[in-house]
Amino acid sequence: MASIPLASLASTGQKIPLIGLGTAEFPFGEDEATVKQSVLHAIEVGYRHFDTAALYQSEKPLGDAIAEALQRGLIKSRDELFVTSKLFSSNCHSHLVLPALQQTLKNLGLEYLDLYLIHVPVSLKPGAQLPFAPGDILVMDFEGVWKAMEECQNLGLTKSIGVSNFTCKKIEKLLATARIPPAVNQVEMNVFWQQKQLRKLCEEKGIHITAYSALGSKGTPWELNSRPIDCDALKEIASGREKTVAQKKILNPK
Repeated sequence: MASIPLASLASTGQKIPLIGLGTAEFPFGEDEATVKQSVLHAIEVGYRHFDTAALYQSEKPLGDAIAEALQRGLIKSRDELFVTSKLFSSNCHSHLVLPALQQTLKNLGLEYLDLYLIHVPVSLKPGAQLPFAPGDILVMDFEGVWKAMEECQNLGLTKSIGVSNFTCKKIEKLLATARIPPAVNQVEMNVFWQQKQLRKLCEEKGIHITAYSALGSKGTPWELNSRPIDCDALKEIASGREKTVAQKKILNPK
């Protein structure tokens, strides 16, 4: 079984596995069985960090996989796992944050999350779903929403809180009123989009960066024409070391 390195989150001291499995399968929610089986296989080979979101509609199959892994003895305790989920934009209102997290925990069949993130720095009208209309987009109340996220952590429903897709400017705005700083900023990052300025700011502020779509995002509407995993230069480097592009990326994440 693979051994995955850990990092410490500055705001809580919590350990986060540096490699995790994302559960976003586009179109969202159409193949729960595949998500569940993928998670079970990942647990068998050593993965312990799993990422989901209300938007992905993968919370339930992830929770089902965790329950089966416990039943089969693949893991001894839920505490062996690091589970991340995210607050959808239509719930990015101070009075809706706690109920949204409670629903996420119900979907997962868990008592707590390891990490709960604001998915994107924008609010939608309550109840809005994808695809949403331009009129559904609202300015987020950063102070109010983050205060509600802090309350979720204080209640023990999540061990850490953080953000996703936040720019330098949005992070600075959040930090201006935050009592608990975000532990993580999860953003798209790869060799084509290295996010150097954002990485520098997050390092200065003690915010751990988690990269998504490090190899590309196959099948999504926002996919770039060229994906890192298809890059000829990376293929040449990996071949010279008798590795796949994905293995090379994991061995040298920087």
